[in-house]
Amino acid sequence: MGRVHHAPESRKRSPWGVLALVMLTGIAVMRNGVDGPLGPPQPAAAAAPVARPDPAALATGTAPAVRPLPYAPMSRVRIPALKVDTPVVDVGLDPDGWIAAPPAQDPNLAGWYQNGVAPGQRGTSVVVGHVDNRKGPAVFYGLGSLERGQRIEVDRYDGRTAEFEIYGVEVFAKNDFPGSRVYGDTGHAELRVITCGGGYSKTGGYDGNVVVFARLVGTG
Repeated sequence: MGRVHHAPESRKRSPWGVLALVMLTGIAVMRNGVDGPLGPPQPAAAAAPVARPDPAALATGTAPAVRPLPYAPMSRVRIPALKVDTPVVDVGLDPDGWIAAPPAQDPNLAGWYQNGVAPGQRGTSVVVGHVDNRKGPAVFYGLGSLERGQRIEVDRYDGRTAEFEIYGVEVFAKNDFPGSRVYGDTGHAELRVITCGGGYSKTGGYDGNVVVFARLVGTG
């Protein structure tokens, strides 16, 4: 996949547009699955509401105060708790209006939605990856087992690293995907990591998406 990183300034600074939110509401990252009795781990049912700033934390000054980074494409993502350290390719939208997945034949590959916000930039950046392919588990198989307080590190092509802290992990039905909640601008530099989840059937694939919500807490 070719890379064109000389994006116009309007895209570099803009948050998710209305059109993007509408088109991405029906996200389907992967439609195949491993035919097994257990399947990938799912988020705990007791996950607290997320994707909105914590007014109490903001009022007391306890929310992390990290200056957002300027625009730069991402090159790699690491999730230490899952021992994930994977390269990233740029992805756009598929013909049905969903975020396109990286090539399924490479299980160790993630995709950054290049028409949105760069990781570390103010706004919400989105990374997607397969939960599995026909041969077995893929890069984000364990995503649903992540917990609040764990970290995600993103390397960028400007040589900077953006470090995010997870504050929520949830699974949403694909036919009721809350696009504005997942992709909306919270006023912070945020990251969403998404893969398939929920129930699985041979005819319909996975019926949901696991979404990890994380906020910028450090830069290097």
